[in-house]
Amino acid sequence: MSGTSEGPAPTADLVPPAVTESRADPGDRTVRTACPPPAAQPPAQAAGPARTPAPPPAQAPTPPPVPAPVPAGTRATDPRPPDRHAAPDPHTTAPDPDPAELYRAVFAVAPLAMAAVGRDGVVIAANDAFHALFTRPPAAHGSAPGPGPVGRVAAELVDLVADDRTWHTYQEVLRGRQARLRCGRRLARPDGRTMWAQITVTPLADRSGPGAVLLSVSDVSAHREAQARLRHSRMHDPVTRLPNRTLFFERLAGALEAGAYDGSGTGRIGLCYLDLDGFKAVNDTLGHGIGDRLLAAVAERLTRCAEEAGPTRDTAPLVARLGGDEFALLVEESRGTEQLADLAGTVLRTLQEPFDIAGQRLSVSASIGVVERRADGTTATGLMQAADTTLYWAKADGKARWTLFDPERNAHRMTRQALVSTLRPAVERGEFRLEYQPLVRLDGGELRGVEALVRWEHPQFGTLAPNRFIGLAEEDGSIVQLGRWVLSTACRQARRWQLDHPDTEPVFVSVNVAVRQVWDSDLVADVADILAETGLEPGLLQLELTESAVMGSAGRPLQALQALSDMGVRIAIDDFGTGYSNLAYLSRLPVSVLKLDGSFVRGFRHEGGAHPNPADEVIVETLVQLAHRLGLTVTAECVETAGQAARLRGIGCDTAQGWLYSRPVPPDRIAALLTARTASDG
Repeated sequence: MSGTSEGPAPTADLVPPAVTESRADPGDRTVRTACPPPAAQPPAQAAGPARTPAPPPAQAPTPPPVPAPVPAGTRATDPRPPDRHAAPDPHTTAPDPDPAELYRAVFAVAPLAMAAVGRDGVVIAANDAFHALFTRPPAAHGSAPGPGPVGRVAAELVDLVADDRTWHTYQEVLRGRQARLRCGRRLARPDGRTMWAQITVTPLADRSGPGAVLLSVSDVSAHREAQARLRHSRMHDPVTRLPNRTLFFERLAGALEAGAYDGSGTGRIGLCYLDLDGFKAVNDTLGHGIGDRLLAAVAERLTRCAEEAGPTRDTAPLVARLGGDEFALLVEESRGTEQLADLAGTVLRTLQEPFDIAGQRLSVSASIGVVERRADGTTATGLMQAADTTLYWAKADGKARWTLFDPERNAHRMTRQALVSTLRPAVERGEFRLEYQPLVRLDGGELRGVEALVRWEHPQFGTLAPNRFIGLAEEDGSIVQLGRWVLSTACRQARRWQLDHPDTEPVFVSVNVAVRQVWDSDLVADVADILAETGLEPGLLQLELTESAVMGSAGRPLQALQALSDMGVRIAIDDFGTGYSNLAYLSRLPVSVLKLDGSFVRGFRHEGGAHPNPADEVIVETLVQLAHRLGLTVTAECVETAGQAARLRGIGCDTAQGWLYSRPVPPDRIAALLTARTASDG
């Protein structure tokens, strides 16, 4: 009998009685005799266990037949059954049966297949169940059965020679050095059928030292089949019958390991990770029942794509449902990105055809993230993260498409994540600093104020401008902490300039405020505390909010703006002209300054005497006039040429900022400008 192996699991067990066997005649059935444990004797052959059959041991003479035991209270000559209601007759009580006979009878009829094996590894006795498993049936009707198991090498009968670990443990049990061997085998029975068996080998008691062992074989096929059905159910999705997330990751881990260490293949792995576009709408409008049927239909098409992509079942991509409307096609031994791109394109074309579900014609598309790389050095987590990122790109690029993983694009994403994770600690570590850009009066050129611009001195990425991290800070809420630091630092610096230059008209400082600062913090209280702490007058502080943040403000934001204005703080609308541009609404807000977006000012450039966009000048002139009628002052941003400044001055714009006057500079450069102005005034 041959089989496949499972690992042994030696454990301690009870020791059954020793069993021996003899034959009166080769043609007779085996006569089995059992002895109590103390009487067990070692077999005649004392050689070590063998992996090949050995000659059978010397047979003992056939013992005389033993009469069947007579139950107590029954006469040997009385054929009637005993009356259980009658009192026992002390004169007719039969002696107790011989324990050895009971052992023999139990061993012979036990449903568990058992055999006694000598120290040489040869079967010396076996019960009926063991004979039924290992005796070849007659080749034809009326012919004799094949040889039985007695006299054969036990290890070959139950395939204990299949692996070295099991064989070594078996030898240790035979020598009395190990308490038990237990392992599983898939055995081929003499009649051609196969069975899953649990093999157990335990020593039999022998006072003189290591003796025979008891070999038992239990048919566990039904249990193994139930386990297989349970595993299949646990590893497959009930809706689509595809492998589920658990089985997918099991196969992925195996593929990565095989690709890394098996030099016979390509050593590469590929993955198409797809998400259905529009599936949620189907679920929400038609119900989950229709949605499940749609998923099953999608699974059938994906399976067909995989079968067409692989010439054999073993080389076809694995199709799995990872959850919801997410599917994956795993390509083991990938031949490169071209193969993955062809597969993704086939999937998209296959899913384009509408689905007929319950009398309804449904259409869905898919976004697919494609990743292909070497298996060596790749982890399942890393591969799935790359696939998930690429799937996100496919959706962001317009859906119904596939996108290949781009390391450079991913590096930008990783940089973004690194910035987000270090934003909050960066404030505490003092990694931020402020630079100031002058705000200049257009009609006289004097310095009127400065705008505070934050810079991040990142230890890994160097100096970062606000557009690299302010949006991230607004997303994760760290803008509140960062904004409070900027406000405090700018006010303290403005007060320092005022104290250092008492003879010069003080300059105001303009600080950008995100709308989340108004919602998530008590901005009014923060401003009041900072002004009191630094000693800066409220009129020397200007807070800038974007047009989209201010327009439509109601409730708490509007109340906060009104309270700040009542306090004397100037409120400015930044980047005006790019959003609502509703001057009528502005009249109801506590706003005192408009900052025109730089896109209008850039239209003022002169190239060969021609104006590139005359409409820009008309728009700016109209905005300035309307703002002045509302009592607002106007600041133009991004002024880079003297011609632009001259036109803005002619229109009546109040102040300007831009590279024509100065780039953002450190605080000491502003101090130098103030010193120079003091000298010129003197």
